[in-house]
Parts: sequence; structure tokens; C-alpha cells
Amino acid sequence: MVHSMVMLVFIYSTCLLLVERVEAADPDPLVDFSANAITPVFRNIFANGDVTTGSGGVRAALDIGKFRGLTSEGLTVVQFKMIPCGENLPHTHPRATELLSLISGGPLQAGFVDIKGEAHIHILYPGDLIVIPRGLLHFELIVGTETAFYVSALNSQNPGTLDSAGAVLQLSERAAAIALNQDVETIRALKLKRPYNEPPTLEAAKPGVCVTGHFVTTEV
Repeated sequence: MVHSMVMLVFIYSTCLLLVERVEAADPDPLVDFSANAITPVFRNIFANGDVTTGSGGVRAALDIGKFRGLTSEGLTVVQFKMIPCGENLPHTHPRATELLSLISGGPLQAGFVDIKGEAHIHILYPGDLIVIPRGLLHFELIVGTETAFYVSALNSQNPGTLDSAGAVLQLSERAAAIALNQDVETIRALKLKRPYNEPPTLEAAKPGVCVTGHFVTTEV
């Protein structure tokens, strides 16, 4: 009897885990191509996509609002044109893994931090790709002398983008001060200077923070 109860609890727990795992991913498509889509081709993403321009360059994204052909395909595409010493600020995608490919320019320093706190930072050259695991904090920074063009594909039609530094500063002053080991006055000053980055934009480094073509390294 006890053995049977244990088996039932085990089976029930396993089923719950499987259901949660299924619900956490995008659903499988039910049709080959969305009935609301006019064409499988999207032209000129930097003019017709979801475009944001910052001091570090231009970011253009596709989602089902702009491109019906992506509906139910579990996919989002973002293209970037980023200037030397421009950065895609540290952020996470709560619902997607990212595959990033440098097409031209750079080099590009990119990497992420795993749940053990270990940084995985690499230098990408044209033709290189990097996988950013789902939900992990990551960034991209042009450390070379050429404007870079790169593309990211994410395995969700709604991956989400959480601006990590901005999110910390949205916490209460005391919570952010403890997290960053700072006094409350410093946090108040940072809150005034660093709003939450929404919509996401590429930002240029301040003078002296980054020198193009120097320290092209994977060092933290």
C-alpha cells in the first residue's frame, strides 16, 4: 500500500513537472503559415521593423505585430547596427535562448554570466556565432574600429527583454543600496541618471570608458 502511494505521488509530481515544462515553451504551430500573414518575406527591417535608435547605434526587431509570418513559429529576429564602443546594455530574455551571429565589422565582445557567477566572455569576428542560454545576463560591446552589423534569433515569439541595471534601480533605494554595497545617496543619484531602458536602445560609452581597437580581450 505504501509502495503504491509513493508511486502515485511520484507519477503525479512528474506529470506536474512535464505540464509546467510544456507551458513554459511556445506552443507548437497548428498551421503551416498564419492565415493573417500576407507574405513570408519582410523587407527592410531598419525602415519597417520595430526600430529604436540610441547613441550606440540602431536596433531593429521583428515580432508578430510587425510581421504576421512569425505567428506561432516560436521565433523572434533582431538586427543591429552598432558603432565602435557602442553597447547593447546588459539584459536578459526571460523566455528565450538567443543565437547571435556577427555578419560584418567589429570585433564584437559578447558574453553572459551563468548561475554560478562565472563569466563567459568571447570576441566575435565576422562569421562567428554565440549561443546565449535562456534567462542569463548578457551583453554585446563593439571593441573594434568598425561599425558592426549582427543578427540575433530567439526561440520565442515573445522573448521579453529585461534591462538588468535599470531593473536593479527600480527596486527600493534600500534594497538597491544593499545589493550594490552603496549608500542610499549614491543610489538616488544613479536613479536620476539611469532610467529603465525601455524600449531597448544601444548606448555609446562615455569618453575614457572605451577606446576603439584597444583591449580587444575576453577579460572581465
